[in-house]
Amino acid sequence: MNNKAPDLYPMRINKYLALKKISTRRGADELVEEKKVYINGHLAVLGSKVLEKDIVEVRGAEPKKYLYFAYNKPIGIETNSPRDGLFPVGRLDKASHGLLILTNDGRITDLLLNPEYSHEKEYLVKTSNKLRSNFKQKMEKGVDIEGYMTKKCKVKIINDFTFGITLTEGKKHQIRRMCSALFQEVADLKRERIINIKLGNLKPSDLREIKGEELASFLKSLSLIN
Repeated sequence: MNNKAPDLYPMRINKYLALKKISTRRGADELVEEKKVYINGHLAVLGSKVLEKDIVEVRGAEPKKYLYFAYNKPIGIETNSPRDGLFPVGRLDKASHGLLILTNDGRITDLLLNPEYSHEKEYLVKTSNKLRSNFKQKMEKGVDIEGYMTKKCKVKIINDFTFGITLTEGKKHQIRRMCSALFQEVADLKRERIINIKLGNLKPSDLREIKGEELASFLKSLSLIN
């Protein structure tokens, strides 16, 4: 279990278990409270510190059954989960629609949303006004949105009023703000892909379980499995 750089130690037990992708920090606290975590054979308590050479064990804990679903969020509703026990990872604004990932796995939230991991998200965008001739070039090199320069992205022009865009970050209303900065008005915005998970033919408000090779590839991209 011990493969982190020594300057990270000593660290709290909940952080340690989260870094090892055994649990979220909150879940780790619950395991400690349930007296299932041991450090060098001794029962851990909340706030226990772990050294690099320590042996950490989780005993008697039932492996949690993690669930993952693709969900097609319709236009006109806030981001939420239509199924109890699942939560959406990330958001789409009320006027946007398309792919959300629903899960009960808190481990993936930071791994998926933190821009430092550079996971691709693909969108299809329609504009009210004709795309300018330099739109693709300007979008791809990054756009200044209220003092923040967006990262480079990929843009595919489909027709005079439609383009596809692939981002590796997700600032609030980013695509709408990028378009506005370039004098383009968004008429419709749909998310079609997150990493390898595609919306496909999923109908609005419908769910599709992510499993098998698709799930394995997704979790591998997040470094949750080898």
